[in-house]
Parts: sequence; structure tokens; C-alpha cells
Amino acid sequence: MLLIYGRAGGTDLTGTLYERGEDAPSFSGAPDEDAPYVWVCDSFYEVESGGQRQRVDGETVNVAFESPVAHGFETRERAVDGAREHLRTQFARIGVSEDDVEIEVVERDPDTYDGSVP
Repeated sequence: MLLIYGRAGGTDLTGTLYERGEDAPSFSGAPDEDAPYVWVCDSFYEVESGGQRQRVDGETVNVAFESPVAHGFETRERAVDGAREHLRTQFARIGVSEDDVEIEVVERDPDTYDGSVP
């Protein structure tokens, strides 16, 4: 299991990459169970009103969340690249330049993962 963090503008977003042999969550819209790598992460976008207020680069932004995104990939490299692209895209949707997004990949043992994010 990989936790992949995107950080920019004083906030962050974390998704999970389930690797070959790990049990990815199943829900409506989840990828085919045969995909060896499954990326799951929230998606969001800026709205004029409503949503959840978030501080980004010192300004308040109203953010609406969509259902979690789940994508299946055939290789680890493609899965990590897809995760990076997804994180950068989410920040761009709230006005943060994709170039300003710092990405960190942390490997976790799924058998000892307690659900908390470091």
C-alpha cells in the first residue's frame, strides 16, 4: 500500500494506492477487481457558495467534494503517475498551480495500517 500525498497552498490531499495482492475497497464505480493496482482518492472543485471552507494560500475557498475516484492500473509506475496527475488536477481545480504541488509517496504495510495518516 502506498499513501500518496499532494501538498500546496497550506493544505494537502492524500490518496491510497492498493498494490497487487492487497484488498482494495469495493464500492459503486470501483475499478475491475482484476486490476493489480488501484488508486482511490477524493475529488473536489471550487464552488461560489456552499461546500466546505478551506484555507488555500491564505484565502478561504469553498470546496465541494465528489464521490471518491478509483482507477485501476496495470503497472505500479502507471499507477503512481496517475496518482500524481490526479493530485495535481485537484489542486488546479481550486486555483493552485500544478507546478506548486509537492508530491510525497510513502509505503505502508497494509497489515499494520491503523487508518491514521502521519
